[in-house]
Amino acid sequence: MEKFIVFGQYCEDAINKRRPFRNQHLERLGNLKDRNILVTLGPTKCTKYLFGIFNAKDENELRKLIENDIYWQEGIWISFDIYPWIQAF
Repeated sequence: MEKFIVFGQYCEDAINKRRPFRNQHLERLGNLKDRNILVTLGPTKCTKYLFGIFNAKDENELRKLIENDIYWQEGIWISFDIYPWIQAF
């Protein structure tokens, strides 16, 4: 598996708009963490952007994984970029 960095953007008023979907989102993330796919993920302090580190076979696999998240499907996440990452230490 390779490591990837994900940078993305939340919609306006994401803190309120995410409420109906938050439990489903967090349960899924817990499952991904248990399977060693998700290393870390969360919003920046201003809550405009998201940052994550993932393990995946390739970029396409990770893109599908993100697009299957309820936050993407419901427009809470509005954009994201994926970058292969080399962990130095």
